[in-house]
Amino acid sequence: MTAPSAPIHQDELKTLVGQAALQYVRPGEIVGVGTGSTVNKFIDALASMKGEIKGAVSSSVASTERLLALGIPVFDANAVEHLGVYIDGADEIDGQGYMVKGGGAALTREKIVAALAQQFVCIADASKLVAHLGAFPLPVEVIPMAAGQITRRFADLGGHAQLRLKDGQPLVTDNGQHILDVHGLKITDPLAFESQVNQWPGVVTVGVFAHQKAQVCLLGTPEGVRTLTY
Repeated sequence: MTAPSAPIHQDELKTLVGQAALQYVRPGEIVGVGTGSTVNKFIDALASMKGEIKGAVSSSVASTERLLALGIPVFDANAVEHLGVYIDGADEIDGQGYMVKGGGAALTREKIVAALAQQFVCIADASKLVAHLGAFPLPVEVIPMAAGQITRRFADLGGHAQLRLKDGQPLVTDNGQHILDVHGLKITDPLAFESQVNQWPGVVTVGVFAHQKAQVCLLGTPEGVRTLTY
């Protein structure tokens, strides 16, 4: 009897989907690059193509530093009119390509770069695929003086918002703002929910990516990379 193969570690799954995303990068173009541990695997893989692309637009200081360290030029988003593809991870993704993002605190810049791109390719491991968004605490970037009233608005929707801390102090984003993580939500209409919360005074960005949804998801599974299209 053949011994069962060892299960693929989550880190290995991230490497697989990061490498698989290279097929969506077109030579001669500028590629949009997200933020997070899975995207770091993509950035490492992208280094093998750095001579074939013009460079990247990055969604965070951390990703910019990693790209530059590998010799990949990074362009300011204002210097780019459009991108062919934006490649980023997700904290949750559903069957329509709607996502919750912001676990890495870069949701605002991620949404800005995603809006420049013709195609959003999500790279994630299978644990991120869900039937409904909301089990993962929803990140919301807020202007600090509005955190209290936004917390009360989420309470009216049945959600419990907590200020994200780092080393015992409020985490400060690359944009100088704070993040609320909202527990207890079940987001059944992501488009309407995103539009609603975006209208609340003091909300910079809500971590629902429905208007900037994924067109493709490369999902790392124990059987290999599974491609989902929306």
